[in-house]
This record gives sequence, C-alpha cells and structure tokens, in this order.
Amino acid sequence: MSTAQQVPDILSPEFAADPYPAYRVMREDAPLIWHQATESYIISRYEDVERVFKDKAGEFTTDNYDWQIEPVHGKTILQLSGREHAVRRALVAPAFRGSDLQEKFLPVIERNSRELIDAFRHTGSADLVTDYATRFPVNVIADMLGLSKADHARFHRWYTSVIAFLGNLSGDPEVAAAGERTRVEFAEYMVPIIRERRDSLGDDLLSTLCAAEVDGVRMSDEDIKAFCSLLLAAGGETTDKAIASIFANLLAHPEQLAAVREDRGLIARAFAETLRYTPPVHMIMRQSAHEVALSGGTIPAGATVTCLIGAANRDGDRYQDPDRFDIFRDDLTTATAFSAAADHLAFALGRHFCVGALLAKAEVEIGVGQLLDAMPDLRFADGFDPVEQGVFTRGPQSLPVRFTPVTG
Repeated sequence: MSTAQQVPDILSPEFAADPYPAYRVMREDAPLIWHQATESYIISRYEDVERVFKDKAGEFTTDNYDWQIEPVHGKTILQLSGREHAVRRALVAPAFRGSDLQEKFLPVIERNSRELIDAFRHTGSADLVTDYATRFPVNVIADMLGLSKADHARFHRWYTSVIAFLGNLSGDPEVAAAGERTRVEFAEYMVPIIRERRDSLGDDLLSTLCAAEVDGVRMSDEDIKAFCSLLLAAGGETTDKAIASIFANLLAHPEQLAAVREDRGLIARAFAETLRYTPPVHMIMRQSAHEVALSGGTIPAGATVTCLIGAANRDGDRYQDPDRFDIFRDDLTTATAFSAAADHLAFALGRHFCVGALLAKAEVEIGVGQLLDAMPDLRFADGFDPVEQGVFTRGPQSLPVRFTPVTG
C-alpha cells in the first residue's frame, strides 16, 4: 500500500487547482493510499469504487455519516441500513419518480427555470452560475416543499455551509462550527412549518412526507427535517454544479453544443457524460465492516474509505479515452445513467443510489433546453476561460456568457 507522500496530496493547492493528473497517478501507481490527515484509505480505481458502492457482500457501511453529516443534518436516511433503510426510502422515493414527478413537479421545474431566465433573456449577457445554476435547483426544492422562495438567500447560505462542512477535510474549526449552527437554524425554521403542515396538508412534497406511511411507519418531525436539510444541500449543490459544468463542457466543444442544440434528446447524454467527466461530487466516504482486500492492499475493519469518484470516472480500464469529453461515447449508457444500474459513479450505486437522480435529470433537461432556446448563439464572454474549483464538490464558480437576445 502507498502512503500519501508518494502522490499529490488531496489537501494540496496543486490538487485543488487540477486533481485529474493526481487521479491518474493514484489509479496507476497508488490505488490504495493511507491518508493520515483525513484518517482514511483513499481508493481511485473504477472497479474498487464500484465494489464499495454496490457492496454486494455486506463489506461496507455508511456509519461514517454519523460524524460526517449527522452534525449538520441530524440523522438521515443515508445512515440507515437493512429494513429500516428500505422503509424510509419507500416513504420518500415515490415523490421523485413516476406520476408525482411528471404531474406535480415538472410544471414547478419549468416555471422556476423560466422565471430566472426572464431576468436576463433580453440583456444579451448572463453569468450562468450566479444568475441561474446556484438559484434554480434551490428554488425548485423550496417550491416542491411548499416553502417561501423569499427565503432563498437563507436556503442558499445554509446549503453552502453544509457542503463546506462535508468537504472540511482539513478540519477547519470555523467551518465545523458554522455547519453545526446551520443545523440549529434550519431546525428552528423547519420544525414549526412541519407541524403546521401536518395540521393542514396540501399537495406539496412536505405534505406528502408528513402523510406518508409504509408498514405502519411514518416519518417523525425530526426525520422530515433531516430529509429536507439533506434535499436542499444534496439537491442544490449537485444540480447547481452539474448545470454549470454541462455548459462549460459544451461551450468548450462547440460541435457537441451544436448537436445538442439541434437535437434536445441529446441533453441527457450531455448530462451523463458531464457526470462522468466532471462530476459535481468528487468523493464519497464509506466505512469497512470488516477487513477487505482491494487493489493495492488490505483495508482493516472499521476504517473510513474515501472513494474518489472523480478518479474512478476517468479510469482507462473502464472508459476509452477517458480524459476526452464525448457525449457520443459508446461506453456510457444513457438509458441507465439515472438509475441504480448506471455505469458512471456520480450518483453512487446500490441501495444508497441518489434518490433524486430523476429529479436532477428533469431539472437539467428542462433548464438546459430553456437556456438554449433563450440564447441561440451562446458563447463565453470575451477572454473568459472557465475554471473548476473545489475538492469535495467541484465545478465552475463563474460562467459569464454572451448571446444575441431572442426578440418576439
């Protein structure tokens, strides 16, 4: 097994600036690293990360979330296993697929996207991150839950604080304290709303969660609050960065942008390839249930395992020419890219596969389609070159574009 000294450190400025060369070194020369600073074993090959996520042999748990996310969200569905997890997932999953998604929430998505685009469609310029991507998914989730979008600034501050806490690999005490404050503030905001909604159910997602029952089990106020907190953070940050990255990737490959503009059915392909090539979440942790042998060595029982999605998704043993963005590649199956049978790792896999994957797909297909309609000759602002930022989650922080406004 390698030590972190032999490869670029995941906490170094060089890694933050561009992790992809470091990922290549890890996959090829150091597929299992003990990283002292994070007290975790780092894995980077596709076959290993896939094995951990699918966990067919019961080798890995999500016990790491007890310390990684419970301090900011409270106890969430991510920490549960077995029957308890299956029941909780059955309570929340129907809202994110099928008729509920189609009938209740597609109009919500369409309206929120249009409202944001209306603010800049006649101006000829926008920053697709600050004017659109950071606002769109949070507004959609607030609307779905029946919360006031007037509280958008608070939601955004909260989820930014939560994501900073999750990505606080260096243990900055101020980041940790801000994350824990967010848990208190969100509970003070959310629990009274949950109690009011229980007394007066509507047709929003929060009412659905309040009323949902499976095998005699209902969600407590704390369960619902924790799930809403998780939804805001996971649904906000990831879709935000995915939309920004889709446009950064397409604008850097004009022929592929032209193809998507011509055939909107390709938006899902562009999303799937973006999830592989520049995933919003670059690392997810698990914990070993017992001693496990992976590429490069053995992980002891009870150890934290840092799964490098950003590295695994560019593994040349899994993808041909992995460092090339290609929405037409034939080794990525779009039909399954938003299900637990996905052959990229950006949504994880197995029983903890992202419950909001189809919601994210709907947001991306609608949002990207509406943006392309509003911006027919979309291009980067003069002299602008997009730069990804982040380690735990990653994407462009700014994306200024120019276009000729559509008249009429």
